[in-house]
Amino acid sequence: MADSRDEPLVLGIETSCDETGVGIVRGTTLLADAVASSVDEHARFGGVVPEVASRAHLEAMVPTIDRALKEAGVSARDLDGIAVTAGPGLAGALLVGVSAAKAYAYALGKPLYGVNHLASHICVDQLEHGALPEPTMALLVSGGHSSLLLSTDITSDVRPLGATIDDAAGEAFDKVARVLNLGFPGGPVIDRYAREGDPDAIAFPRGLTGPRDAAYDFSFSGLKTAVARWIEAKRAAGEEVPVRDVSASFQEAVVDVLTRKAVRACKDEGVDHLMIGGGVAANSRLRALAQERCEAAGIRLRVPRPKLCTDNGAMVAALGAEMVARNRAASDWDLSADSSLPVTDPHVPGRGHDHGTHHGHHGHDHVHEVSKENLYS
Repeated sequence: MADSRDEPLVLGIETSCDETGVGIVRGTTLLADAVASSVDEHARFGGVVPEVASRAHLEAMVPTIDRALKEAGVSARDLDGIAVTAGPGLAGALLVGVSAAKAYAYALGKPLYGVNHLASHICVDQLEHGALPEPTMALLVSGGHSSLLLSTDITSDVRPLGATIDDAAGEAFDKVARVLNLGFPGGPVIDRYAREGDPDAIAFPRGLTGPRDAAYDFSFSGLKTAVARWIEAKRAAGEEVPVRDVSASFQEAVVDVLTRKAVRACKDEGVDHLMIGGGVAANSRLRALAQERCEAAGIRLRVPRPKLCTDNGAMVAALGAEMVARNRAASDWDLSADSSLPVTDPHVPGRGHDHGTHHGHHGHDHVHEVSKENLYS
């Protein structure tokens, strides 16, 4: 059996939105997952404020990295690489993470890997269920994304099959929660209320499910509007709004479409595995309905535990470790944040490198040797 110490030890930094996440993995083993969230600072605004998020990342970055290293029981000098989310996400927030990653990588003489947020959400499942099958069908659902992706190699080949054409699923949860006066973020609270409601109480629409609609694209804007109008009509008539039934019926409309299209994509592409990731993957009804429909279709479902579904540094470290293990090219020092980085770019390799030519993890050439005697022990 191979010594686990031969596997790449990578630190990952995630700052695409309001979570400052720092993870450390060795191969596919999670050693640390430290998160500092600024969600409470955004709650009074009813959504994420980019400037507030960026400032929170600045304040949390070094303490969160220190906490992760302590939790993992490793020194920064032991690392084989630094991975960071280069996009997509909020530009200012991404810049904080990218700048920090470049500083640590440069000071420590370690290779830098700018990776894709969405590909990281897929790769994190390796930390829980082992190596990803190839190909893997992935349904990613969060506040900013609703996507169906087919990956034959998580480090180099991720193909989008479908995506939201308007509101993402998580965004719709937030907006409906706001109309119901349930606060922010909306996903967890609607999930909680829905458990005590009737999912068949109100027949809310299922977007883009007609015979002429795009098979794998999603639309939740019309659903969100239908829910808001239903609630407004109740209030205008002086009637009480059944919050639990509205939550359950809305949630059912969302997860019905998500799971139906994901299973269809698996069948059409001949893929017998479905991975679900992103913050909305923590939703209990989505997990239950996906399991039910996958079992009926003979598809194996892989969903990470809820903490690994929301934004975190572990997922970035997981993809970074895979980049090192497969000798993918490191990023250049002029790596920048790309708020619209396409998922077809799982990582941002340096211009002067080809795939497979970069140094491996142990005994690699230090890109820059910088003496920082007191930086880390």
